[in-house]
Amino acid sequence: MALNGLKVIEFAGLAPAPFSGLLLAHHGASVTRIDRPFASTNDALCEGKRSIVLDTKNTAGLAIAKHLIAQADVLIDPFRPGVLERLGLGPEVFHDSEEKKGLNDKLIYARLAGFPREGPHASMAGHDINYIALSGILSMLPGTNEKPSFPLNLLGDFAGGGLLCATGILLALIERGKSGRGQVVSVDMVSGTRYISSFPLLNANDTSPYFSKPRGSNILDGGAPFYDVYTCSDGKWMSLGCIEPQFFATFIDRFNAALRINGMKTDWTPTRVKQFTKDDWPRLRKYIEDGFKSMPRDYWADVFHDSDACAVPVLLPAEAASIDPTGSSRPAPHPHLSRTPASLRHAGSTTILEPGTHNDEILIELGLPAEERKQLVLAGGLGEELRDKARSKSKL
Repeated sequence: MALNGLKVIEFAGLAPAPFSGLLLAHHGASVTRIDRPFASTNDALCEGKRSIVLDTKNTAGLAIAKHLIAQADVLIDPFRPGVLERLGLGPEVFHDSEEKKGLNDKLIYARLAGFPREGPHASMAGHDINYIALSGILSMLPGTNEKPSFPLNLLGDFAGGGLLCATGILLALIERGKSGRGQVVSVDMVSGTRYISSFPLLNANDTSPYFSKPRGSNILDGGAPFYDVYTCSDGKWMSLGCIEPQFFATFIDRFNAALRINGMKTDWTPTRVKQFTKDDWPRLRKYIEDGFKSMPRDYWADVFHDSDACAVPVLLPAEAASIDPTGSSRPAPHPHLSRTPASLRHAGSTTILEPGTHNDEILIELGLPAEERKQLVLAGGLGEELRDKARSKSKL
């Protein structure tokens, strides 16, 4: 695989950092997640990773964390600005400077923050919805007349956060192949979301053919009746995206024919030329809404299948999994590489990686003999719970 031999240390965090680590793990990187003692997890983005529990507030635990990072190619830092610096694990510890030699100058030190590190929100807590709010793009998304809607936590956490972080890591690895040196990859989800949203943000002006009108009245934000989601008679949905005239022609011809076959009578029937007549958009929307509601989703899916109508069913997760080439409910790694494809060995698994599952394995790889591993536990380096158990056992 493309990243075989790459060592990655990932401090446990929420969605974006685990996703970055997952992408690297899928392509062969050895990803070790450092979990906190007593931590519970519902992180499903753990395929192919290992876990060690370390108490980084404990001297012994911190020393092991530093040792792991000193031997790694990549570190993924999911914390707010300053957290790792206060632990003595900041970039300056590992990278060379004019004053001193670092512990690992080849380290790619990837930092994922919510808000820009240099700005008025840097120290604040936040989540995806807050980051996309400050990016400018949330104000442009479809919704109701009163407010826009947010696309789950996909745009900030995963697109502007995790995916761009992994991209930055790969870019830094390519550069390291030339210079022999690591560097800091700094990602914040406000800036990342803005970058991912370049197309709409650059077109948010009065002269743009895409977003010149108020939200909800443009072609791509729900304003156009030929670019929207429609409810069918069974409560399921069809997606419609026939922007180009030739695609709209295919859609409306098939749609009209299907309604005639099923005996639906209307006072007005749209033609191909009505697509961009905005005065007719309200009537066109009502016509399409009523038409889709006359029959179930799968009927309409059959009507438009194998055509250029740009009309396909909105599938539920289980339905989408059933037509996935892997046949798995777990999304397959993408893109596909022809010579060095990603690993699919855990494709059907939804197992949660329990913190500390690989404690001994990782410590042995670090070269710690049995007695040192025992002393590490007794010193509380792996947390108080394991320390107390070990002490109780030694008294027996």
